[in-house]
Amino acid sequence: MGNQARRRRRSRRGGETVARMLEHLHPAPRKPSRVVVLGALGFVGGTCARRLAARGIAILPLDKNDIDLIAADAGDELRERLRPNDTVLVVSARAPCKDTSMMVDNIRIMHAVCRAFERVPIAHAVYFSSDAVYSDGPLPLTEASATVPGSMHGAMHLARELMLKATVKARLAVLRSTLIYGAGDPHNGYGPNRFRRLAAAGEDIVLFGEGEERRDHVLIDDVAEIVCRVIERGSRGTLNIASGEVVSFRELAERIAGSVALPVAVRATPRQGEMPHGGYRPFDIAACRRAFPDFRYTPLADGLKQAAAE
Repeated sequence: MGNQARRRRRSRRGGETVARMLEHLHPAPRKPSRVVVLGALGFVGGTCARRLAARGIAILPLDKNDIDLIAADAGDELRERLRPNDTVLVVSARAPCKDTSMMVDNIRIMHAVCRAFERVPIAHAVYFSSDAVYSDGPLPLTEASATVPGSMHGAMHLARELMLKATVKARLAVLRSTLIYGAGDPHNGYGPNRFRRLAAAGEDIVLFGEGEERRDHVLIDDVAEIVCRVIERGSRGTLNIASGEVVSFRELAERIAGSVALPVAVRATPRQGEMPHGGYRPFDIAACRRAFPDFRYTPLADGLKQAAAE
């Protein structure tokens, strides 16, 4: 078996599916006939939709006000909106998934999407997943790392990935993103987005424990750029979206506190429970460099400035 055939096949090692690396159908960027964005009101979906439109790509943005993907007839309603040869970007989710009720709703959303895909011969599907599908480990994560999620959120995304892989007959790209930051984030999650808002208000930044865990953070603009490139190249396979740069939450908080005119303290608190991911979650981004050699992630220091200026 040649190298290309090895890359294209799916194998199993130790009971885990080894992801196929990202492959491009088009050697150069090409506009798809239309991109349907499911979850177009959200932080990620909205940013991607705006960037696609700015590139002159026809889009159909759909959100919960257009179709309730949890409803019993959602699959039929979505089918009526789709055209053959559409590209569909699937971002819609109840996230982060924290309990069984949210898990059920997220599976129902994907069931509706899969029902529509069974009836309409779309050209390309792109699923926006999460690095939470990976198990914890000290080595840098790659697209071939074991998918053994340790959280409800990770289990939800892995289940939805498997549902799509079992259903989609067209090209399918799965994009697994790490923590995202940037202006306009509605979640206010622990990390850059919350720290920026606290600092701008002159409030103390309160850490979990000493803030010693080290994580990768990726700017929303970089996320949207990768999504657009995957769509324009008609890519299939799996790609992680991560900068390759890890920083502790304490260092992150201190950088942000030092960037505002108001006095902002960074305070530790007693940690409740185990440190997520063992306190260290690095990525090997070689696959992204191979897929898009001219793309460079925004350094964290520059990204924080961009986010603060918007």
